[in-house]
Amino acid sequence: MKITISGHHVKITQAIKQAIENKLTKVANHFPDIMAIESVVKVEPNQQQIEVITQYEGQKISVRAASKELYKAIAEAAKKLEAVLKHRKGTLQKKQHKKYRVPQSDMFQPS
Repeated sequence: MKITISGHHVKITQAIKQAIENKLTKVANHFPDIMAIESVVKVEPNQQQIEVITQYEGQKISVRAASKELYKAIAEAAKKLEAVLKHRKGTLQKKQHKKYRVPQSDMFQPS
């Protein structure tokens, strides 16, 4: 799995990079179909933001989180991403219709 990290108005330090990779690899372990995750860190006055974008089962999934502390925002974004992916996975599983099968012995009963 490939994790791309970029920053707007912030220098991505090794600690930030490691924190993002740790959180996102935990999420990706639950969903092995994910090939790449892109994260963008933005710093604005009094607010740190992170946006995480990925592709899962043909749909683009994007989550954002903001906090005064960057590490809280990273944890919140990872939690949101996992929730959205679980919801998407459940939706896909509901669309798979199961056929009702009647056992052979019940189909042909002698009268």
